Amino acid sequence: MASLIGRDLLSLADLSASELQQLLELASQLKSKQLQVQCNKVLGLLFSKASTRTRVSFTVAMYQLGGQVIDLHPNVTQVSRGEPIEDTARVLDRYLDVLAIRTFAQQELETFAKYAKIPVINALTDLEHPCQILADLLTIQEKFGSLSGLTLTYVGDGNNVANSLMLGCALVGMNVRVAFPSGYAPDAEIVEKARAIANIHQTQVLLTHDPEIAAKDANVLYTDVWASMGQETEANNRFPVFQPYQISAQLLSFADPEAIVLHCLPAHRGEEITHEVIEGSQSRVWDQAENRLHAQKALLVSILGGE
Repeated sequence: MASLIGRDLLSLADLSASELQQLLELASQLKSKQLQVQCNKVLGLLFSKASTRTRVSFTVAMYQLGGQVIDLHPNVTQVSRGEPIEDTARVLDRYLDVLAIRTFAQQELETFAKYAKIPVINALTDLEHPCQILADLLTIQEKFGSLSGLTLTYVGDGNNVANSLMLGCALVGMNVRVAFPSGYAPDAEIVEKARAIANIHQTQVLLTHDPEIAAKDANVLYTDVWASMGQETEANNRFPVFQPYQISAQLLSFADPEAIVLHCLPAHRGEEITHEVIEGSQSRVWDQAENRLHAQKALLVSILGGE
C-alpha cells in the first residue's frame, strides 16, 4: 500500500514515480474490492470554485471509508468575511484530519499548507489539478494494461489540467504532447519540471501549435474546456482562436486506431469536443469520471492510513 502518511499533495511533483505508481495500484485494488479499508477520519472541503465531480467523489470516498465530511463553503465561513488564511488554517487544523481545497491561486493553497499541520490536498487551483490526473492515469492503465511508453496528446488551453498532465505523464514514463494556440501555453516552470522528469525516463514532452502533428499515432487524445472557471468573460473571444483545436472524428483519425478519448468534464459539445466523439466507442469519459472516486479514495487512505 502506498504510504504518504501526513503528507500534503499540492502538486503531482510532490510524488515520486514509485509513489504515483503505488497510488494507482491501490486505487485499482480498492475499485475491484480486492482490498477493504476503513479510515475513520474527518475530511474538510473548502471550495471557492464550483464543483460536481471533485466535491461528490471526495465526499463519497470518505463516507465509503467510514469517515465524515464537512463542507466548508467560504460563503458560510469567516473566510468570506476576510479572516486571514493563516488564522483559518490554524483553526481548521484543530478540528479536521485532512483538508481538500479548491481555489484560484496556488499561493493560497500553499499558505494553508504552511499554517495547517494536517495534510492539505489540492482539489484544483488555477495552476494544477493533480487529483484529476490520478483518475486519468488510472483510466489509461485500465485500457492499456501499463502506462510506460504510451503517448498522450492534450489539445486546447494550456491550463491547470495540461500542467498536471505533463507532470503525471512524465512521472509514469509516458510521452506527452500539448497542442495549443499561440498565447495559451502551459506554465513554463512546469514544462521545465516535466521535461526534467521525462529525461529520466527517456520520454518526451512536446509543445506545438499543430494539433494534427500532436495527434499523430497518439494512444490518448485529451481535451478540456476552452475557458476555465473565472475566464467565462473571455469565452466568446476564445472560440475562434481555439476552433482548430477541437477533438473531432477528423482529428481522432490521426491517432492510433485503438486510441481512447478523455475529457475531465464538464464538456461543451460542439466546442472543444464534438458530440459524436464524446459519445463514441473510443470515449472513456464516464470511466474517467468514475475513477475520480477510486483514485481519491486511494489518496485519502495513503495520506491518513487505514485499518
